[in-house]
Amino acid sequence: MTLFSKKLLVPALLFLSGTIQAQNSNQPNEELIKTFDKALAGAAGQYKYLKSITPVDVMPKTFYATKKLETSKTSWWTSGFYPGSLFYLYQATKDTALYNEAISRLRILEKEQFNKGTHDLGFMMFCSFGNANAIQHDKKYDEILMNSAKSLSTRFNPTVGCIKSWDHGTWKFPVIIDNMMNLELLFWATKYSGDSSYYKIAVTHANTTIKNHYRSDFSSFHVIDYNPDNGSVHEKKTAQGYADASAWARGQAWGLYGYTVMYRATKDKKYLVQANKIAHFIIDHPRLPSDKVPYWDYDTPDIPATYRDASAGSIAASALLELSKYADAKNSSLYFKTAEKILTALSTPTYTAKPGENGGFILKHSVGHWPANSEVDVPLTYADYYYIEGMMRYKAMKNK
Repeated sequence: MTLFSKKLLVPALLFLSGTIQAQNSNQPNEELIKTFDKALAGAAGQYKYLKSITPVDVMPKTFYATKKLETSKTSWWTSGFYPGSLFYLYQATKDTALYNEAISRLRILEKEQFNKGTHDLGFMMFCSFGNANAIQHDKKYDEILMNSAKSLSTRFNPTVGCIKSWDHGTWKFPVIIDNMMNLELLFWATKYSGDSSYYKIAVTHANTTIKNHYRSDFSSFHVIDYNPDNGSVHEKKTAQGYADASAWARGQAWGLYGYTVMYRATKDKKYLVQANKIAHFIIDHPRLPSDKVPYWDYDTPDIPATYRDASAGSIAASALLELSKYADAKNSSLYFKTAEKILTALSTPTYTAKPGENGGFILKHSVGHWPANSEVDVPLTYADYYYIEGMMRYKAMKNK
């Protein structure tokens, strides 16, 4: 695969923007586009450095202040973000070295198409092979993505109406809000194969999640543990948030992004309503900082003397840009301006690392799992991924 003509970038940009509609009253700021162009060029340089320090048989995961790079096996849930980011950066810069590195990483990731022990195959395979397929379609990629969708669907329990998240711990049938992000792979599978079973699984999972994950203020629990025998709710808990009843920031962003995708894929207005309600929970929250990059949990009692989560900000920004295309005029402007503010903040030295620092990662100040004291105030691959995606979505909206 050595074709790098400009015509290959057209379907890739369509993939990037989802089904963002042609009519748009929100026009990107020209100076901010220049800022993002510079940021994307800097990101490409960072990822070339990250490539140079990452062993060829693993994926980068995070980097600690002790100058230690932490990597993961391809079976870890974040394994698709590094190659996915490389494909995005190739689109932005036309640098074939980035593309070639991404292709080399796909080779070690390919085997995960048969991994039935994780609910995160959307993250792992669609962010990587899906991005690759959008740049240069390959029947092999189609096959890998279909096998991934088949593997993911084995985790669906029709009695519960959800895809099971974890097989570890004392949980009976845990489902986490993050799982909304893996449904896009299933919609792709139905569109590609014509088999509606994948579509039905995604819709059923999303409907069950609306029913049980969401509170009256449209914040989300992190984990709902079901009784797999009758589908009843066993417990409503958290794993990575401050408390069971708190609003873990990244979880709120996952839900926002997930229900925006649900509306894109189905055009069912109940998902648009849900996405709008989640967006307003985030944007209107009294503890959302002025730069709109949230604290790691909206309810942690030590605000403001606590950690920000750039990953939650980048995910929300990318989602809000797409949601702005589907919302009414008032909300559309609000979502667009909020996303613009988040991406602007993330592009400052407060969050963006200097060249050659941060282990080659782009963004600083994300939080992975605060209760476990794991990945606290560090760079994370998915923060970078959705930051890159958000900037590229913003640029793609020009004159639309």
